[in-house]
Amino acid sequence: MSVVRALQTPAPLGEKWKSRRAFRAAPSSIFVTDTVYRSAQANLDPRRAPSFAVSGTVLAMPAIDLSAVRARFPALAGTQAYLDGPGGSQVPDSVGAAMTGYLYGHNANLGGVFPTSMSSDALMDEARRAAADFVGGSPNEIAFGANMSTLNFLLAHAVARTLEPGDEIVTTVLDHDANISPWLQVADDHGLFVRTVPVTDPDLAIDLDALEASLSPRTRIVAFTLASNAVGTVTSANRIADLAHKAGALAWADAVHFAPHRRIDVRRLGVDVLLCSPYKFFGSHMGVAWARRQLLEQWPADRVRPADETPPGHRFELGTQSHEAIAGFVAAVDYLASLGSGLDRPSRLDSAFAAIQAHEEELARRFLVGLGGVPGAQLHGIGGPDRVAERTPTFCVTIPGREPRTIAQRLAARGINVWDGNYYAPELMAHLGLEGHGGGVRIGFLHYTSPDEVDRVLTALRLVGTP
Repeated sequence: MSVVRALQTPAPLGEKWKSRRAFRAAPSSIFVTDTVYRSAQANLDPRRAPSFAVSGTVLAMPAIDLSAVRARFPALAGTQAYLDGPGGSQVPDSVGAAMTGYLYGHNANLGGVFPTSMSSDALMDEARRAAADFVGGSPNEIAFGANMSTLNFLLAHAVARTLEPGDEIVTTVLDHDANISPWLQVADDHGLFVRTVPVTDPDLAIDLDALEASLSPRTRIVAFTLASNAVGTVTSANRIADLAHKAGALAWADAVHFAPHRRIDVRRLGVDVLLCSPYKFFGSHMGVAWARRQLLEQWPADRVRPADETPPGHRFELGTQSHEAIAGFVAAVDYLASLGSGLDRPSRLDSAFAAIQAHEEELARRFLVGLGGVPGAQLHGIGGPDRVAERTPTFCVTIPGREPRTIAQRLAARGINVWDGNYYAPELMAHLGLEGHGGGVRIGFLHYTSPDEVDRVLTALRLVGTP
């Protein structure tokens, strides 16, 4: 039994079978309730049941049992609609239990010979295995930190010390500033150049032709997002990584927004560095980084002299980590895995994310169809209901004559949580002409979002958008 499982309090009667049955076979049109949405679905051929492949075998994909999923999240017991997930998700019961269980029964620093220290060591080992399973890497290639931004600054400073003045770094307009500002800072410190790749209109995808044209023999890093936290665009990661590698550069991926929606596999994506934030995928407030072992071993690390040099990822973990947060992270990965089926955690995660994606695509279609009934509403990004596979269910919406903050306040008064502003994506907001003008309203769905909540926010938008 893993240390985190040992820390968790017993589930209430009935919860264990609920979590095991969180996904069950059901038609892909299980949530279709209105004529307009049925019509849109008909164009997408709903007779074809979704499927996914495991080890070369195509299997029928289970559908989400929404009531069982929502029962795991204490916050969802009320009437509030949590559509603020792109800024941080709610957490299942097991995450809170793991965090308090660690603090109350296992709280100690690492490296001691007494029971609580040894259980903390075991927790860290299990956390590296869980992170490796989550991203598709090796436990030795994992680093934990306070958050993604902190880790990215640390890693950017490390790699920059290996570069020469005049070397180049490529970023994109689509990115969160946590994958832009570190590169601007190290460029200023080390005499490097930063090139910024634009996005295409109206899809707001990374312009791959412009990316290719921006590469040179001096390019060392191509920093990009797997999915936009602002408008939901899923990027062409394989193509971007290929272009980076052909130029002799590292592919440096921000997976923060991608992580709760799609399965991460660093080998399949072809990236060299990847970072994510567990609090965006139903876990605790902390950051996780993965990088190829050779890089972690070679880069100079800022650290105190007595600190261990192994495993390689630990070289970039400054000071004592938040062990309770790490316990919550392991519980979050195990929660996600419990939603799937398979012989091991990676295969269960494969299955779970296939079902999560299918459910979220249904929600996205429903929203995109319904948004056409909101007077004046403008969606920024991919808007076709037949193109939901190219985006996450995160939507940036503006209504002429209505301030985004005012819309968010009026939705909050109706029990609906959404974000407004630039979501730390100022380059993209400037491209859209929204920076300095309140940004946009961001509405985000996760696997625990219900079709009723989609309808509810659409109805509320119609009301707040009406003069």
